[in-house]
Amino acid sequence: MLLPRDINPELSIYYNGAIILQQLIKEDNVDIINLYRNVKNESNMSLNTYMLSLDWLFLSDIAVVNESGEVKLCS
Repeated sequence: MLLPRDINPELSIYYNGAIILQQLIKEDNVDIINLYRNVKNESNMSLNTYMLSLDWLFLSDIAVVNESGEVKLCS
């Protein structure tokens, strides 16, 4: 759900994408699993929500995952 109306905003893809984006700003070129661990330490994000949020960042040309599995910000 991108913008939920009847549930907490913490469950939205936008909110969780912002949490991932904050981690990428702190540490660019981070392994996809290590990024999830860092995000999990800050919030209670599930793996499914993490993947959907990461997909949204990719589709929005904000972040990209390279062939070695590292996530980095698009410039």
